[in-house]
Amino acid sequence: MSDAAQPTAAEVRAAAEAVKAALDRHLAAVERRTGDDDTAVYEAFNALAAAAEAYDELLYDRYDEVTPFEIPGADGALPPYAGPDEPHALSLLIRRDYAVAEPQRLLAQARRVAEIDGEADATGPAARAGVSPLAALGVLFGEYEPDEIASRHKEFGLEEGDSTLWVTAAEELPEPGEWLNAPFEHADPERIVCRFDVSSVFDEDEDDGEDDGEHEDEDDHGEAGAGASGS
Repeated sequence: MSDAAQPTAAEVRAAAEAVKAALDRHLAAVERRTGDDDTAVYEAFNALAAAAEAYDELLYDRYDEVTPFEIPGADGALPPYAGPDEPHALSLLIRRDYAVAEPQRLLAQARRVAEIDGEADATGPAARAGVSPLAALGVLFGEYEPDEIASRHKEFGLEEGDSTLWVTAAEELPEPGEWLNAPFEHADPERIVCRFDVSSVFDEDEDDGEDDGEHEDEDDHGEAGAGASGS
């Protein structure tokens, strides 16, 4: 890079001050948060990520140095939001992965549900649910909402894997039945309002043995938009 193209020392200093201000705004938003879905926290997070990335780039261009921290979601991987500024409809695209950790527990719980819903006999739904994992899964996911399965997965012999939630914006609701044959085929990354990812892979960068819990990675474009997927 030529000297003429390099940022000035004053520009680097201004970027550093912007990071400090963004840190203060983020902390203030966290201290005032009203719940897990507080948009002020998400917006402050994104502002901090953008400020830190800008400072890091200027610092490198001017002094060939980098910062020692990285904010998840600040890599610019998500496309710019191109959806409506005032969406009149939303689509939630959800994927949650589970491992069948305890097959016998899964079968037992499904058989119990099937027996409550119908008569128990040697060839009925309860009998099939008690011996067939496929039948058991059909019974449980037919009886319980996905959110209840997520909150009670251990009761059903399931172990959580990765999960993601994409909130996409639309001008209006599609016609009834319009997308049922291919519900996730036309997910548009440029219409993502916000995205929430949960994965144990986020713990791999932390010190070994410090925490076995899951980490939630959140991407949100605030008024602009964010990422996409579902299952």
